[in-house]
Amino acid sequence: MSLSHPDGGDLPPWKAGAHVDVHVPNGDGEPWVRQYSLSSDPEDRTTYRIGVLREPAGRGGSAAVHDALTVGSRVTVSWPRNNFRLLPSPRYLFIAGGIGITPILPMIREAERAGAEWDLVYGGRTQASMAFRDELAVHGGRVTFVPQDEHGLIDLPGLLGEVREGTLVYACGPEPLLRAVEENTAHWPKNSLRLERFAPKPVVRTVPDTPFEVEFAESGRVVEVGAEETILEAAERAGLAVVSSCKTGTCGTCETPIVSGRADHRDSILTPSEQEAGRTMLICVSRAAADCPRLVLGG
Repeated sequence: MSLSHPDGGDLPPWKAGAHVDVHVPNGDGEPWVRQYSLSSDPEDRTTYRIGVLREPAGRGGSAAVHDALTVGSRVTVSWPRNNFRLLPSPRYLFIAGGIGITPILPMIREAERAGAEWDLVYGGRTQASMAFRDELAVHGGRVTFVPQDEHGLIDLPGLLGEVREGTLVYACGPEPLLRAVEENTAHWPKNSLRLERFAPKPVVRTVPDTPFEVEFAESGRVVEVGAEETILEAAERAGLAVVSSCKTGTCGTCETPIVSGRADHRDSILTPSEQEAGRTMLICVSRAAADCPRLVLGG
């Protein structure tokens, strides 16, 4: 799907890995807000291209995009946000599963412009189901297509078993693929892997959640967060102005600076190094660490 400005002007700039919030019509109710990666060329400011896979068993957003939006429809779209930035590197290995190919396409363009080496391994259920095959075919042997019905799953142990010096791995796709990529890059140097999840990663809790306090430094307000609610919910309950979108820790809208205290990070965006640094947290899912009775958050 292509999106352009209604008056024909340039759209806001963006870089590879960015996504936008699309406010999808929902009959008479409030619009659904869904996040979609930009798959077009960042140097083309006239159009945003997104890929929307129709999910019959989904939450309704993708079906509404297909059914309610037609050529000429007007739709509200956010400014681009980027939690999946392409960092400078001499070499990249891109791994995509299904519609996870969408953020990888502009990354390939950016890698090409930078003169970096790159390879893409792209898996899907069938060849027919794999979007953008023709667009990728021009790259020849740099792209390996792995349709599951012909070749099975991507051979991640074979692909990732040997560490590639000076290489960053970027992966996007369904959760089983991303978990397998994480497992098979565990022996790679720290921060070699970057992931983008379309759904929140599972959180394993070994002990029950407990209440804690959050002080919002800008207002000076202190709010107690119950064991069964999130910081975001507690702030909204207290009447504080907070901005959010997905409420699952996957979009980054509610990322908030940590002034003091330690967080129990449960998001699907921050890298392990960013979580260890503890400078920000996603207040829609993350909580205070078990030994931290009060968090102080910036605005």
